[in-house]
Amino acid sequence: MTPVQRMVGLLLLVLTLMAGAAGATWQVQEWRMGKKLAEQAGLHQADLSAISSAAVTQARVEQDKRLSLEQRLSASEQTHYKELSDAQTTQDRLRDRIATADLRLSVLLEDPASCNAVPATAGAVGVVHGARRAQLDPAHAQRIVAITDTGDRGLIALRACQAYVRGLSQQ
Repeated sequence: MTPVQRMVGLLLLVLTLMAGAAGATWQVQEWRMGKKLAEQAGLHQADLSAISSAAVTQARVEQDKRLSLEQRLSASEQTHYKELSDAQTTQDRLRDRIATADLRLSVLLEDPASCNAVPATAGAVGVVHGARRAQLDPAHAQRIVAITDTGDRGLIALRACQAYVRGLSQQ
């Protein structure tokens, strides 16, 4: 063998060893990176599981709040409906009593000649002592009852709204 061939052979041997070392180094780095990537994937999966668990818990809490609110609203609505129904029944009875002349509405008349609130003589037993009263026409009495019915309904609705707002502010 000539020295040039030896040199080329030696150079090929060195290049082969360098390529083998580079390949081995490459393989070791691939194993290390694979291990790091697997660890990161595991951590990422754990984070996703924690986030998913927190989201499920939050959704359950919100669902429980919604269910509680629906139950309170249902109870409030039932109470409101009962109050309206009772008021309507009372107004209907009053209207019927006025229509059948079983009940007559009257107003207290003020006597302009007398400023004395206490009567001079004892009269019949009653809340107003000896005061003069005027009976209302049944049609006018019916209109007064209708007005009070509307007012009662408005007050019941106002109480229901106030209870709803109080319920929301207590959450």
